[in-house]
Amino acid sequence: MFDKVLIANRGEIAVRIARTLRDMGISPVAVYSEVDRAALHVRLADEAYPIGPAPAAESYLRIDRIIDAARRAGAQAIHPGYGFLSENPALPEACAQAGIRFIGPSAAAMRRMGNKPEARAAMAAAGVPVVPGGPASSIEEARRTAAGLGYPIMIKAAAGGGGKGMRMVEREADLAGAWESARRVSGQAFGDDTVYLEKAIVRPRHVEIQVLADEHGHTVHLFERDCSIQRRHQKVIEETPCPVAGPDLVERMGEVAVRGAKAVGYASAGTFEFLLGEDGNFYFLEMNTRLQVEHPVTEWVTGVDLVREMVRVAAGERVELAQEHITRRGAAIECRIYAEDPASGFLPSPGVITALSSPQGPGVRDDSGAYAGAEVPNHYDPLVSKLSVWGADRAMAIARMKRALGEYRIQGIRTNLAFHERVLAHPDFVEGRYDTGFIGAHLEQLVAPSFDGAGGDGNALAAALAVAAARAAAERETSGELDAGDTLSPWVAAHRARLLRR
Repeated sequence: MFDKVLIANRGEIAVRIARTLRDMGISPVAVYSEVDRAALHVRLADEAYPIGPAPAAESYLRIDRIIDAARRAGAQAIHPGYGFLSENPALPEACAQAGIRFIGPSAAAMRRMGNKPEARAAMAAAGVPVVPGGPASSIEEARRTAAGLGYPIMIKAAAGGGGKGMRMVEREADLAGAWESARRVSGQAFGDDTVYLEKAIVRPRHVEIQVLADEHGHTVHLFERDCSIQRRHQKVIEETPCPVAGPDLVERMGEVAVRGAKAVGYASAGTFEFLLGEDGNFYFLEMNTRLQVEHPVTEWVTGVDLVREMVRVAAGERVELAQEHITRRGAAIECRIYAEDPASGFLPSPGVITALSSPQGPGVRDDSGAYAGAEVPNHYDPLVSKLSVWGADRAMAIARMKRALGEYRIQGIRTNLAFHERVLAHPDFVEGRYDTGFIGAHLEQLVAPSFDGAGGDGNALAAALAVAAARAAAERETSGELDAGDTLSPWVAAHRARLLRR
């Protein structure tokens, strides 16, 4: 087993990994950019090394600096967390050249599953059901593929995920503009503007299967997570079990995921993402060759520490779990707490946290990289924490999450806490009647601000502006006009434009 592991990440995931490493008797090593010098993950590590300026391209994405820090620290392994370099095969390759173990899958498996068209082909060959799709290297080819599939279709980036560059097209007249937009965003986000087409599954649920495999050929799954509560294809709330997936469906999805992992020689924790149609059919979407943001809900119900298992696999140990003996108990829900303002089009809200009191009590877990006095910088994803709860059943988990959200206190920045409370209270969510379009369908009531007192013209104006911002954002998301790099809400941008004209 390793004595020292470098964590090539920041924020809550670096804190979470460091804590498991300490549980295992392994010394955690941190890296940090200039703006993260006082971050919590730095404070909790035994050693910490600077790796460059605030921009990720000059720090957390610099493989050479990550490897150099590991060498200086004498770390035997590197854990990438999620995001940044976690799905870049160049990092495990650099680790191998430096004689350092990479806590994750091989570069070959990562590269094969990271290219979406190649992954689709590999999964289809392994008998994994895939969404019908095809190439779109030119607009002419895109038109031919779309005509064969039938509208609506989805345009997707071949080299990446996370919803970046994804566009839905409902008619041929909109194809050319959406294709150009998708290619532009894909090139900016992944350095590769290749896109492909898939048939759009109407009103699907996004359900994923957690897999765990070792280097000795043993692969198991740890059930499913429903990640359908999304905004701009980014997950917001996740839960397990899926409210509409019975044991037989979960077993079939799990068997398919295990088969897919074995087909590419996968070893480590990984996730197979599927679209679940209203008819009960499911289709392979992609594989995330890393630890997922939402992994705590799986840990709650199975009792398996996924980070610990990743470290053990990287050290050459076996996964000591037999599929027939893996059980789950109860239900779990996770809410992603962001520094953002839903009432202004989810505008990011960086700044200094002046006061912080996180919820506690039975069945509550808050994975956070924040503390009172810490700064949420504007250079990275504005995730503050992952609040997750466990309950004996779904009703108890929802009640517990409502209680936990009500106890959460953060001052100095705006957050989406009230937004989560409204989602949890919505009748369709309570009844489990939702799909990936839930937030878009209910956006106005989820983001409109609430006010104390009788309310006056000012309150009415603020509410109207929030509703207008929500409606405009929803329209832009549907049309594909809103790119992953947009940061200003429509009404904030309009207000600034008016000021500039004065």
